[in-house]
Parts: sequence; structure tokens; C-alpha cells
Amino acid sequence: MQVNRRDLDFLLYELLDVESLCERPLYAEHSRESFDAMLDAAARLAMEKFANHNARADAHEPHIVDGKVVLIPEVKQAIDAYIDQGFLSATFAPEYGGVQLPFLVSQAVAWFFHAANACTVGYPFLTMAASNLLAAHASEAQKDRYMRPMIEGRFFGTMCLSEPQAGSSLSDIRTTATPMGDGRYRLKGTKMWISGGEHELGENIVHLVLAKIPGGPPGTKGISLFIVPRYRLDDAGRPAESNNVVLAGLNHKMGYRGTVNTLLNFGENGDCYGELIGEAHKGLSFMFHMMNEARIAVGFNAAVQGCSAYEYSLQYARERPQGRSFSSRDATQPQLKIVEHPDVKRMLLTQKAYAEGAVALCLYGAKLVDERAASDDADQQQALLLELEILTPIIKAWSSHYCLEANYWAIQILGGYGYTRDYPVEQIYRDNRLNPIHEGTNGIQSFDLLGRKVTMHGGAAFKLLMRRLGKTAETAAQVDALAEHAQALKAATRIVTDTTSALVAAAAQDTDRFLCNSWIYLEMLGHTVIAWIWLEQALAAHQRLSENAPDRDFYQAKINACRFFFRWELPKIERQAALLSGLDDTLLTVDAQAL
Repeated sequence: MQVNRRDLDFLLYELLDVESLCERPLYAEHSRESFDAMLDAAARLAMEKFANHNARADAHEPHIVDGKVVLIPEVKQAIDAYIDQGFLSATFAPEYGGVQLPFLVSQAVAWFFHAANACTVGYPFLTMAASNLLAAHASEAQKDRYMRPMIEGRFFGTMCLSEPQAGSSLSDIRTTATPMGDGRYRLKGTKMWISGGEHELGENIVHLVLAKIPGGPPGTKGISLFIVPRYRLDDAGRPAESNNVVLAGLNHKMGYRGTVNTLLNFGENGDCYGELIGEAHKGLSFMFHMMNEARIAVGFNAAVQGCSAYEYSLQYARERPQGRSFSSRDATQPQLKIVEHPDVKRMLLTQKAYAEGAVALCLYGAKLVDERAASDDADQQQALLLELEILTPIIKAWSSHYCLEANYWAIQILGGYGYTRDYPVEQIYRDNRLNPIHEGTNGIQSFDLLGRKVTMHGGAAFKLLMRRLGKTAETAAQVDALAEHAQALKAATRIVTDTTSALVAAAAQDTDRFLCNSWIYLEMLGHTVIAWIWLEQALAAHQRLSENAPDRDFYQAKINACRFFFRWELPKIERQAALLSGLDDTLLTVDAQAL
């Protein structure tokens, strides 16, 4: 397990000032001491109970025996310890057994578990997200019957969206929910790619299922959301008879092999019952509460995997002797450690720039969640929501795309060893490859960013984000050592703003040309945002260096990575902007039969 605790402390306490949250009434019971205690406990548990079976869970996938899913025993041992130590309930209010831990700190805690064993921790993480959805949208009775046992760790949760014939096109789902006249609905249909859909880790599994009520509006406007437990509850709230949720098969995956992934049939025998959450036909908007949380988590997981592989490859490069400098032709001279070779430095700096940049952005997004929750100012809440909404597809898609690329370079540094199971970077790559796919593919994230988030409310979120970047550039311009980067960020924001204006102007005439290059737009805006978060890190590092703080090498490494990103990565947006501004139609005009 590789976690750079020094970097985590820098991000929490020096960049994001998490202690300022303790000044808000919502988080007033906390302090740096309580945060550090939680982080220390997470580090110990992750190492002792999660890291110990990461490779074993990968090698011994979940399988079916006598109709039941069997996991290696270490999975339940780890999850039981996670629940017993209060990590599952920590972010919830005291009335639900939690300690109101800020989301920012909970994500920092999650770093240790993602790094130790992303597959095993997926079960409680899904349950936490499902519980948050119920907290926001379920009735009080539903919270008592389903949410409380989930927070206690007795029930587990899932999200059931995709279907074999529909995939990400939720308007085409076929699962139906027929009213029974007593407040219940009879569910019938099939759901695919359901993580945690079947196991014996707890007393029950609470499926949150998207379905259509017959006679409702077509497409996504007719989707409702239902609580569908694996076992029905008796009058005392205890699991009773089966609810006719049938395991139809397991999906065998390239990575994330330790997390069971299922095909489920609901109502094969016509007696699968569910409870409607909130208002009928509003299910997709409710589910987005869980999906958006999951998208931030996916981006953060990808960033953590990027950091983990970077730390492994950095350690390897510092220890591995091979070759000599370009100018040395004397084979009798000692070999260099490969970390001294310029091309290896390039691969290491690329990883660091992508992964540590993504981690910082993900944690910044988590702080926006906390600031919004703690604010009692409606205008401020709206501004924070707008900023979070436009950043969410970048957090998910940019992080999962570029941190997977970081994993590529980690394997390359290890050479043949990196391609073997003797080192963990090959599993990290396989596990991380899922993140650009699930919780809305990266292509869908790009449609969401350009087609909805950039234009919503008259472009309010986009304008707010550009102001945020501009303010940082103005601050950095006052620092001689960072003035070059400040000017580059100002230029980048102008390019992005002009390109966005050109695209939005074209949207009214030709939606297809507006959206056909949306992935390039996400890359362009994502690179600009990552440049901004790196400049923020460089400002914090420069301030500490000016104060003669210890750990000078750490702070200088931050400034070096910032310089690398601005010189090697940010210039890429110029070519992307030219393609976008020109409304390139290559992807529209190429005949599909000629591919």
C-alpha cells in the first residue's frame, strides 16, 4: 500500500485549509487532532485488514456455490472491522450514529482504503452512497426501515441502473414497476453490471432500482426510483422471505476482480416488491444524487491509483541501477540509478503531474460539498453548487483518463517487471481501467459538460469557474517565480473562453457539430483546470519555502511538477481549441461503413 501522507497533509492543511471548516457550527465538534486521529486509524486498518488480501482477492474472484456468491473470508473480516471502527457511519449526523465528519476528510480517509484494496472497500462505499441518497429523498419510515440498518452495517446497498439492452441509454430501460394498490409496486426486469449485487456480507441488500411505471411519460421523464430489498422485512424490520431478486450470473472482469458484479433478474415469478422513493417519474433526478457522489468517488479512486503506481515506480527508479549518462562511454564507471535518466524523469513527472493534480482537484471538489452543507446563505450555496456541477464531469473523466495514462508510464518505468504480477502496478492498471467506464462513461461526461453544465443558467457555472481561475492567476502574477505560469493560465482562460463562445454560438444552428468533439472540449477545459490547481499548489509551496519551512525538497517538488505541467501539458489546449473553434466535422462526415 502506497500513500504519501506528507502530500495528504499538505493538501488538507496547507492547500485546502480543512481546519477552517471547524469554525462552522456543522463541524464545530472537530479539530485537527480529531481529523489526524481518524486518518491514523484509517492508515492502520487499511494496512492490517485491507492491503493483506488485495492480490489474493484479485486472484480468487467471487464465484457461485450452491446458488450463493462466495468471497474469500478476508473480505468480510476487513469490512466488519471497517464498520466496527465507525468508518461507515462517520459522515452521517449524530442522530444516525455518525460524527458529522466533513466529506473532505472522509475522502482523505478513503485514500488509504482505495490504495490498500479498492475492491473490498467498494461494498461499504456503495452502501454509504446509497444511504446518502435515502437521507436526501426517502420518507422517514423508509429511512428507519432501510437507511439506519445500512449505516449500522447490517444492510448493504447498490444502485441498479443499466440493463443489457440499454447500457448507458437510460431512456431505453424496460424494467417496470406496476402499482399494487397498497403503496407497493411489483417490479419486473433485468439489471446488468450491479456491483455488490449479491453476497453474504450482511443481513440484507437494499437495491435502489430505476424502473418505469406503466402509462408514464416516455424516455427519462418516465423513470421512477424504488427501494427493492433482497429480502422483505417483517413488521419488526427484520429480513424475512426472499423478494424474488434472482442472481442470473456474474461478470468476470479485467480488473476489480475482488468486487462481485452481477446480472440480476427482478420478479421472475412475478412477486418482487418495491417501494417508491419520493415522487413518481422523478427517479433519475433522485438517482443523480448517488451518481454524482459516485462520480466524484470514481475520479478520486482513479487519482489514488495514479498516485499509488507513481510512488511504486518512483521507489523502483531510485533503487534500480541501469545505464550511464549520455556523455559517458566508459563501461567501467558505475551505473546510474534510472531515476537520473531524463526520459525516466519525464515519465515520473508526467505521473506526478496527472495524479497529484487530480487528487488535489478531487479534494477541492469535496470541500465544495462541505462548504455548501455548512452555509446558511442561499446565494453562496447556489454558487458552490454551480462550481461543483461544472467540475464534477472533469473530476470524473479527466482524472480517470489521465491517471490511467499515468499507470501506463509506471509500468513502462518498471519495464518487463512492470508487466508481471511480481509488482503491483499491473493490477493497479487493470483495476483503474474500469474508472473511465462506470458511473457514466467519459464520453457521456463530456456531453454533460459541454451540452449542459457549460450552458446552464446562461453559462453561470462556466463564468464562475473562469473567475476562479483568473483570481489565482492574478495572485500568482505577484510572485516572480510563478509569473510565467500566471501569464500562461491567463492566456489559457482566454483561449477556453473564446472557444466556448464559438461553440455555444454554433449550438443554435447545428447541435451535432456543437457536441461531436465534446471529448476534446473536456480535455481542453480539464487541462486548464488542472493547471489552475497546480498553480494553487505552487503558491502554497512557494509561501512555505519563503518561510524557511522544513521539507524543502517536498515543496520544491510541487513547484517542479507545476512547471512541468505548464510547459509540457497546458500548451496542448491550443491545438484542441483550434479544432473546436473550427467546428471540425470529421467525426460527422466519415461514413460509418468506411471505418
